[in-house]
Amino acid sequence: MRARRLTRTLTCIAALSLAAAGCGLSGGSDNGDATAGGCKVDKGNVGSGKLTGDVKGQITFQTTNLKKDFGDFFNGVIKSFEKAHPGAKVKWIDDPGDNTFTQRTVADAQACTMPDVINVNAPTATTLTKAGYLLDLSVKDPDVAKPFVPSFWKSATFKDASGKAIHTTLPWYTGGVLLTYNKDLLKKAGVDPAEPPTTLFGLFADYEKVAKAGKGKFYATMANPIWRIPSDFDQMNIKMLSADGKSAVFADDPRTTQWVAWMAKLYKEGAMPKDSLSSSNDPSTLYSQGKVAYGSTNPSFVRFVQQNSPSVYDKTAVGQQPYDALGRASAGAPQYISVAATSKHAPVALAFAEYLTNAENQTAWCKDPKVVIFPTTTASLSDPFFQNVTGSDPFSQARKLVADQLKTADTNQTNLSPAVQNAIVGQVQLAMQGKKSPAQAVKDAQAKADELLKQAG
Repeated sequence: MRARRLTRTLTCIAALSLAAAGCGLSGGSDNGDATAGGCKVDKGNVGSGKLTGDVKGQITFQTTNLKKDFGDFFNGVIKSFEKAHPGAKVKWIDDPGDNTFTQRTVADAQACTMPDVINVNAPTATTLTKAGYLLDLSVKDPDVAKPFVPSFWKSATFKDASGKAIHTTLPWYTGGVLLTYNKDLLKKAGVDPAEPPTTLFGLFADYEKVAKAGKGKFYATMANPIWRIPSDFDQMNIKMLSADGKSAVFADDPRTTQWVAWMAKLYKEGAMPKDSLSSSNDPSTLYSQGKVAYGSTNPSFVRFVQQNSPSVYDKTAVGQQPYDALGRASAGAPQYISVAATSKHAPVALAFAEYLTNAENQTAWCKDPKVVIFPTTTASLSDPFFQNVTGSDPFSQARKLVADQLKTADTNQTNLSPAVQNAIVGQVQLAMQGKKSPAQAVKDAQAKADELLKQAG
């Protein structure tokens, strides 16, 4: 489903190593030249000082897999921007957003041909920032942070070549988390749908009740731990990586072993379909068939059920995902908009990036009936569209619940490379199958993660 793809966190490729000669920013030489990532650029694009210059010239704006469904909206934004700035032109291109996105974007950056304004995810922003290819937005416009929810603005920092965290992205759209559950199945298991658990282990205890009541006819959730790592650990406030991100530390917390022990117990007792342990499928299909009590935590999932299984939708309710030790929702990283430091018309690019992500345009896009996303500006989240919810249906309640929690949500999601994530998941799967003790699985998972982190540098 389109909305589910749109809001899914992109767990992309590990950061690519870039040629040392192409990294970093340098100030202007005697002739006024400057470099960004090895590309010659206008001196005003780098170093200290606010970006100045006329908003004139043509730029390229790149999104990720949006043109088919949202062409009218973005063409309208571009047209209104060009009307406000008669000397500016915006050419819109759309990338498919496949598994080679980061590699292709880095290759464009190294060739000094990266789009002026580009939609990036956290892994791509990490790589491009370290290599010096993105504009330091808070330096080039000191007022740029004002519209955004503080936690989302905080998430928009990435480290440059020196290790300093700088704002090279504007937070754009995001998802959210909640509990989606089948009230009838919970009642059969003796779980009160009106009293969602406040901890993940409390949720696991409810899973256990569902397993005992379901007896293989219905289940609590899906088994593959890839859907829960690192999100569960983040919500439990289990530190997964060292401060410098170069080593794994999650085995130091005894709750990690307790979590794995719970997963193994639940799998053995039938809380999860046996064939879902290594499946890449999320709960959508089985939930829509009334065979799984808990659905996806993505709010767009509620719309999916509404459209594809009305009978199950009538039995569906939503609740707050357990805050657990974190004490607030963990929203994960949003999608971002960045401005290329290599842009030949950086004043146009920065002006357009800020225009695209302002409260008015964010709110307008979130109201599009084809999408289930949430904005990152304070004014947008306070809009009556999110706050004046009159319907008691699950989808209306989900929209208000997530909009409320995003105002204070934690966005510091642990950023694991696919290789590290898969290594951890693989060890948890062995414990769930009874092939390793939970303690040994956690110990081995940390060792494997450490080895991979060491290789990545």
